[in-house]
Amino acid sequence: MSTEKNGITEWASKDDGAFKRQVSSFRDEIKEGGRFSPEKGRYHLYVSLACPWAHRTLIVRELKGLQDYIDVSTVHPHMLEGGWHFVKPEDASKTPAPASAHSFDTFPAATADKLFGSSYISEVYRQAQPDYSARFTVPVIWDTKEGTIVNNESSEIIRFLNSGFNSILPDGQAKELDLYPEELRAEIDELNEWVYNDVNNGVYKSGFATKQDAYETAVTKLEEALHKLEDRLSDGRQFLVGDRLTEADVRLYTTIVRYDPVYHGHFKCNFGSIRHDFPNINHWLRRLYWTNPAFKDTTNFEHIKEHYYYSHSQINPTRIVPYGPKPDIEPLDAAGVKRSAAEVDGTSKKAK
Repeated sequence: MSTEKNGITEWASKDDGAFKRQVSSFRDEIKEGGRFSPEKGRYHLYVSLACPWAHRTLIVRELKGLQDYIDVSTVHPHMLEGGWHFVKPEDASKTPAPASAHSFDTFPAATADKLFGSSYISEVYRQAQPDYSARFTVPVIWDTKEGTIVNNESSEIIRFLNSGFNSILPDGQAKELDLYPEELRAEIDELNEWVYNDVNNGVYKSGFATKQDAYETAVTKLEEALHKLEDRLSDGRQFLVGDRLTEADVRLYTTIVRYDPVYHGHFKCNFGSIRHDFPNINHWLRRLYWTNPAFKDTTNFEHIKEHYYYSHSQINPTRIVPYGPKPDIEPLDAAGVKRSAAEVDGTSKKAK
């Protein structure tokens, strides 16, 4: 979202009321031998804990053991007229106001811009490209050596985080983990395509539609896609593709974990909830959340609910943030609790 007064409702076409997602502008990659080579401490990741697209990058950063290689700045969950903003440097060391205060200045787990002390993410973009005029989105990977943005497209960032640092990672599980294995790529790509169009982006096309026909077209495709995923998981598989964790699981997770807390009500995707109407998806979701810290530790329900309900005043003009659902995510069943975290990495052991 730019610093000009472009409301979120303007993301929808004035002709048919359908939501149109912006194409990302910075499309380089980190790889050995390239312009942006892997180096510890060289790159910085800008994220929102509320944003599902940025959430993908945080999950992969943890899965690949890159926490000490790439530092992170986290924007405040309020995205208002100025776009995503940061906590001011002078406020960053203070105890933040509680989420219930809806403070513009501080929020739990929001940070200052650790590189430049910027007020808004738009300032980071304009350091890379002074005449940049599109929406200022997250995630962003910044290169401190060349002083520019490497990439702001989440699907590409998670690909090069998956493989681009392997040459400098120590031997071990994180280095060996491959979320986009050669033998599964065709199936992953096929799944990603319709999941992106009808689920990841489908909730936004439903929620930001400004005409009834556009909304109903999007929400019915979303419903069909969720039933398709429910059927896919009905054979007891633990992962979407193959018998191992892949980027397909990461990409779907960040939408599904937000579904009951936000999309079901706020985006009018209320044909059913994940916890009550899609038991196979719900079990897949809970396993990822409760058995793998990379998923649980990067999921912040306070940021998620505060962002959507407080920022989208054209949808929720009172800016009241709902009390529920309770709990944010259901616990694993007794059998699921016995499953080891190693299973999420692809070992597929049966629960006792």
